[in-house]
Amino acid sequence: MTHRTDRKPAGGRGGRSPRRPARDQARNAAFDVLRAVDERDAYANLLMPRLLRERGLKGRDAALATELAYGTLRGLGGYDAIIKVCGDREPDAAVRDALRLGAHQLLKMRVPPHAAVGTTVDLVRLRIGAGAAKFVNAVLRKIASRSLDEWMAIVAPDPAGDLSGHLAIVHSHPRWIVSAFRDALGADADETAALLEADNARPLVTLVARPGRSSVSELGNAEPGRLSPYAAYLPEGDPGRITAVAETRAAVQDEASQLVALALTRVPLDRRDEVWLDMCAGPGGKAGLLDALATHGDLAGLDDGVPGAGEAFAGGARLLAADAQHHRSRLVWQTTRDAAVVTADATEPAWRPGSFDRVMLDAPCTGLGALRRRPEARWRRDPSGVAELGRLQRRLLDSALDATRPGGVVAYVTCSPHLAETRVVVGDVIGRRDDVRQLDARDYLPGIEGLGDGPHVQFWPHRHGTDAMFLALLRRLPA
Repeated sequence: MTHRTDRKPAGGRGGRSPRRPARDQARNAAFDVLRAVDERDAYANLLMPRLLRERGLKGRDAALATELAYGTLRGLGGYDAIIKVCGDREPDAAVRDALRLGAHQLLKMRVPPHAAVGTTVDLVRLRIGAGAAKFVNAVLRKIASRSLDEWMAIVAPDPAGDLSGHLAIVHSHPRWIVSAFRDALGADADETAALLEADNARPLVTLVARPGRSSVSELGNAEPGRLSPYAAYLPEGDPGRITAVAETRAAVQDEASQLVALALTRVPLDRRDEVWLDMCAGPGGKAGLLDALATHGDLAGLDDGVPGAGEAFAGGARLLAADAQHHRSRLVWQTTRDAAVVTADATEPAWRPGSFDRVMLDAPCTGLGALRRRPEARWRRDPSGVAELGRLQRRLLDSALDATRPGGVVAYVTCSPHLAETRVVVGDVIGRRDDVRQLDARDYLPGIEGLGDGPHVQFWPHRHGTDAMFLALLRRLPA
């Protein structure tokens, strides 16, 4: 009997077993966020922290998962254009999300190409199948052959013939949003590009130390803010682990959101100043600050003086916070201390006309001003919804003015720079009423530049490092 001694061991070339795909927890978490956003309209900023906790991802793994998910969602418009050029067929939804994830690593992160391709192919082989993995491998290798700028030169329209289309692909925003931003910025192409670029930058985590309840010095390693006296920037870490935040004496809140609330309190009033209303208060960010200001006063303004036309409120008022949805009013109740909180539809008010000295109307809007914090929102919104929101915004502003006593003041606020949600709404409402005068809101935000020509105020990510928050201040006059 003879025995063969040259037979190769089973398992592949050179006697080695085939490499088993590795399960990368950070990339799997990012992929799951993309799938949840795609399949059930999940909010990435709410889902990602929960996944990180459930899967025990911390430190670098948590940071990697977060950047992969958020960065991919911000850039997927441009990535989809590149994937379309590189693929020989339309991928299904799950494969497309994996390709987007791989493209982000190849084109925007410092991940070596072999690692970006290899880890994505492993993910697809484990989660989808071997056939899809081969397709993903081929497409990603094509994507890896060029830089992002080189791909943009191929897939983006010529700016000379289609500037909005070019900016939409290069900066990964829907065309209609680019057009709306251009209109709000006076058609300035360079500034529009700067805004779109700022939308794609990772925002700072900004905290508010609610006056009389916390202070900036109490917020761990946070650095004082630049614009709001109550703001602080958290360079790293989970804000929920800060004691003052956990106890709702401080909170996560954008500086522009803080400043529009502060401006409302700085408008001088004649006679009484005792009862305030936040009429669309959920989930409670502005209500939490207004509640503290009403109770304890504008302590920073009282200490330092408020230059310009404004006056620092000394405290002693009460806030009524209302929201039409019960689950949102419960969130307001959880984050306020002294405010009365009710579930009430402000278009059918549960209060008597002329009851309030100051009214905050943070109106429901498209949220186009917070796209850097909610990266998937840009792909969810539809321009057809702007008109419907505009009708609601007009009804709410009329209701806010009716709720305000003669001599009182209303702050009309949107987290959107879209002209149809901002200047047009205010102009339409005050144009058919003879009991309203618009104030120059810039007077109550002294020292802050780049707010526009007035009388309204517009914050911008690229100018102020804040959300694109709009503010109009309206004085109710005797009828």
